[in-house]
This record gives sequence, structure tokens and C-alpha cells, in this order.
Amino acid sequence: MLRRRLWDGGDIEELIINGAFAMDSSETGSERLLAELALPSGRAHRVLVGGLGLGYTVAALSALEVDAIDVVEIERCLIDWAYQGIAPSIAAAASDPRVHLHAGDIRLVLAGVIEDLLGPWDAIVLDVDNGPDFLIHPHNRALYTEQSLGAAYGQLAPGGTLAIWCQGPAPALRAVLEHIGSSVEEHIIDVSRGERSFAYAIYTVSRGQKPQQLS
Repeated sequence: MLRRRLWDGGDIEELIINGAFAMDSSETGSERLLAELALPSGRAHRVLVGGLGLGYTVAALSALEVDAIDVVEIERCLIDWAYQGIAPSIAAAASDPRVHLHAGDIRLVLAGVIEDLLGPWDAIVLDVDNGPDFLIHPHNRALYTEQSLGAAYGQLAPGGTLAIWCQGPAPALRAVLEHIGSSVEEHIIDVSRGERSFAYAIYTVSRGQKPQQLS
């Protein structure tokens, strides 16, 4: 369900999935930081995004120099709403010729079993289900296992980055990533929503460049 509510004198878009609050548009700074951490150079040929949500992560990536953005969203209705222009934030994703929206399970894409969606990607951004510790879809727990994240790491181009948004620090996720690559970083973002404060977390791990061949 997508709804609008009045907050601080303005309209706020709010996304409800399976009866649970997923996200809203009152604070989107962490989505911008997620894009910047995934693409520290600000440029990329191909980027894969797991989770369309309200479209703010895609918007942040679109503001950078990216040639193509593949977005995989498990909720088909969000993609339909994007093409129908139900909300400006997701309509912008549908209208951008660089953005390709795919209905499906991001785990299957990471596993390399979807022929039309194969790597490598210069960045893989997972903004799914608020991270491993606040699951709206219980089956998404499998996304944050070493098997799935290792597959994601394997789909990165040399020098590419896997970036994961979480609703808070996730030590178990960080431990899994440290088994996969040696360049894991944790970024904590302090956010205020009215009188409440939150500490979001973004985890990144980058794949090393291929060694140069000697002539």
C-alpha cells in the first residue's frame, strides 16, 4: 500500500508492505549516501539495484554518471505504479531511459540463473527489506547469507562495490561480508525523524582490481 500523510506541513509518501512500515519520503539522505558509497568515483557503466521501494536509491544513482541501472523488485505492483505515475518518486525511475525495471527475486539474479540479467556490474546495491534484522518478507533472510552475498561479490566487475543498506548496525552481516572480501567498511548514519533518532548502517565491500599483466 502506498499512502500520503501530512507531516511537518508537507505531504509524505509512505510505503506499507504486508501490513508493515517499509519506508517513507521524510528522510532520503541515507539513500544518497548509499549511492555515493557504491560508486565513489561517481561513474559506472552498469549498476544492479535490489529493491525499488519509493525510488530514492535509484534517483540518487541516476544523478551520477551511470550508463545503465537494472532494478529488481519482488513486488510487481511497485513497478506497475511506477509506469502508471502513481507517485513522482517511482515515476521518475520508470521514465529514465537508463533504468530497466525487472519484477523478480534479486537472489536469483545474484545466483546468475536469470539469462537476461547477468553481470558483471560496476556496483550492486541492496536496499531490500531494511536489512537482515528487520524482515518484512521472512524468506529474504536467505539474501543475507554467505552463499547469496558471495554470489553477489562474484558478479562484481573488478574494482566494483557491493553496498547494503540496513536499518541499524548488523554485526552478523559484517562478519559474513568479512568472509567474502577483505575491504569491508561499516558506515553509520544518524537520522532524526521528529523527536525520534535512528542509526542506520551501510556496509560496503569492494572487489580488487585485476592484476596488471607483465609485458
